[in-house]
Amino acid sequence: MDTEGIEIRIKTPVGDMDSSVDCPSLLSFNDLLVAIRDVMPETTITAFEYEDEVGDRITVRSDEELKAMLSYYCNNVKEQRMNGLLPEPLQIFPRGMLCVCVPSLKKSSAELKKILTNGQINGQDIQYQEQLGHGNGGTVYKAYHLLGNRVLAVKVIPLDITVELQKQIMSELEILYKCDSSYIITFYSAFFVENRISICTEYMDGGSLDVYRRIPEHVLGRISVAVVKGLTYLWSLKILHRDVKPSNMLVNTRGQVKLCDFGVSTQLVNSIAKTYVGTNAYMAPERISGEQYGIHSDVWSVGISFMEIQKNQGSLMVRCDEPPVLPVGQFSQKFVHFITQCMKRLPKERPAPTNLMDHAFILLYDDGNAEVVSMWVCRCLEERRAQAQGQM
Repeated sequence: MDTEGIEIRIKTPVGDMDSSVDCPSLLSFNDLLVAIRDVMPETTITAFEYEDEVGDRITVRSDEELKAMLSYYCNNVKEQRMNGLLPEPLQIFPRGMLCVCVPSLKKSSAELKKILTNGQINGQDIQYQEQLGHGNGGTVYKAYHLLGNRVLAVKVIPLDITVELQKQIMSELEILYKCDSSYIITFYSAFFVENRISICTEYMDGGSLDVYRRIPEHVLGRISVAVVKGLTYLWSLKILHRDVKPSNMLVNTRGQVKLCDFGVSTQLVNSIAKTYVGTNAYMAPERISGEQYGIHSDVWSVGISFMEIQKNQGSLMVRCDEPPVLPVGQFSQKFVHFITQCMKRLPKERPAPTNLMDHAFILLYDDGNAEVVSMWVCRCLEERRAQAQGQM
């Protein structure tokens, strides 16, 4: 930490102030408070905050906590430089008795208010039709919007939930609100009713991929293209999905394929994350072992998701020594190679986003032919209806 100086950016309501620190290990908590008070002389400052890798605010009130902050930041700087990135200044947010704290750019109540007031849907205009599923702290319903004359998927979440689930809801709302991609589920609105929050998105009448049996490869190929494009879009926004799995891949009778459920997604600051969240069965080895991870962990999850779909065996629990492999002779060479590349044990050996789009299996089916997926979804739904009628 002493080898070179760092830049500290003090965030204030009237603007930012940068300050250079030549020797971080000699910096004390009081030194930094004095610097903040020089910038904000009319405010009584008693502490300050910084943001961790998922945007949570960490308060600093002592030399020990300052040391932890500097250690965290210097480790991030090292990782950024190893990844060829230019380190950003250490951003701190003053707080005090008279201080109006600068809101977090990642988890802001003002942003939530903007999301909730931006939509054109309210509870009085919704007719709930049937329950589609339950999870992540809430229940998802198929519903009809009277004014908009369209079918919706509405996730209803009680507000008497844990702080962790509240963070996940905020994460999902922020990501849905900012995303504009034909491969990401469309967000319509969110609103409060009594002690519940409702999130309205488009309804995908084909449901999620986890309810389908083995998918023909010419269909799965086109589904794979959409999933990869959806993830590439998220990665371009520096968003790591962290819960890629068949149940979060939706299809409809128009042949569209979209990603959903961003409750545990995170905005990447430097392409590295550390938090253990998501579904264990689809986690990359580096995540299961508690190591740092980045977009290559999502790539692993793509591979194991499509392998699971094709082997039709339910969740594949991966051993720590060797990744599973597809049976020889049952699948095309391009598909086997795609899965093998996605599931390389070492993250850096897996394809980067651009390489993933350039893989022969993806290029083969990147033809925009949604009709192939549409016909398959319609046929599967018709078979289900016929089976249901036969059991009555």
